[in-house]
Amino acid sequence: MANELIKALALLKEKEWVDLTHTFGPESPHFSAFPAAEFSAMFTHDDGFLAQSFKFVGQYGTHLDAPIHFVRNTRYLDELDLKELVLPLVVIDKSKEAAENNDYSLSVEDLLRFEEEHGHIEPGTFVALRTDWSKRWPDVEAFNNKDDDGHSHVPGWSLEALKVLFEERKIKAIGHETFDTDSSLDYRRNGSLISEYYVLEQDTYQVELLTNLDKVPATGAVIFNLVPKPEKASGFPVRSFAILP
Repeated sequence: MANELIKALALLKEKEWVDLTHTFGPESPHFSAFPAAEFSAMFTHDDGFLAQSFKFVGQYGTHLDAPIHFVRNTRYLDELDLKELVLPLVVIDKSKEAAENNDYSLSVEDLLRFEEEHGHIEPGTFVALRTDWSKRWPDVEAFNNKDDDGHSHVPGWSLEALKVLFEERKIKAIGHETFDTDSSLDYRRNGSLISEYYVLEQDTYQVELLTNLDKVPATGAVIFNLVPKPEKASGFPVRSFAILP
C-alpha cells in the first residue's frame, strides 16, 4: 500500500518538469580564464565497453558554486546539506531590459515592482534572474558579447538588490544565466566581482549558466540542484531542474 511519500512522488510526476541545465562540451562557452573542456574515450565498445575521460574546471557548464569558491574558511561543495539543494523557486524576468541594455543590473526597484505583482518573496527561496542570455548558448561570441575594445557586455545582479534579498527577505540561494553574478559593467567599475563575493559570503551557494527560465512561472515552482560530491570541491557541473505547479 502506498505511503504518503510514494503518493507525493506520484503527484510530482504528474507535474511538468523543466530542465534548467545546458548540455556542455569542449566547444561550449566558458569563463575566459579557464581552458576548454577535454572529453576523450579511454575504452570503446571494441574493447568491450565504453568509458570516457572528462577534464574540465569545476565551474564549467551549468554549475554550482560553493561558498569556498570565493570566501576562505567556508564550506566546500560536499558540505552542503541535501535539503539546501531543493528549494521553492522564484524567477524574476528582466529579459526585456537585458535585451535593450546588455549591461543591465537587477535593482532594488525591480524587486519591489516584482513583489507588487507577485507577492512578497518568501524566506528560504531560490531566486533566479531571467535575462534570456541562455538563448545565446552555445554561440561563444554571442555569449561573451564583446565590443570592439574587447569588453564584454553581460547583465547581472546589483549588490544592493542582493542585500535586500538575503538580509531582508532571507532567501537561501540565487541563480542566473550568465558566467558571473555581477554585470560586466559593474565588474569593470568595481574592479572585482563584489556581488558574487557577497552571495558566497552568506555561506550559501549559487547556480550559474541556468537555462529555460522562460519556461518557469514567477512563483510556485520548486528547483532541484543535483550535483556530484567530489572531495573539497569549490564547485561542479550541476543538473538543475524545476517542477512546475
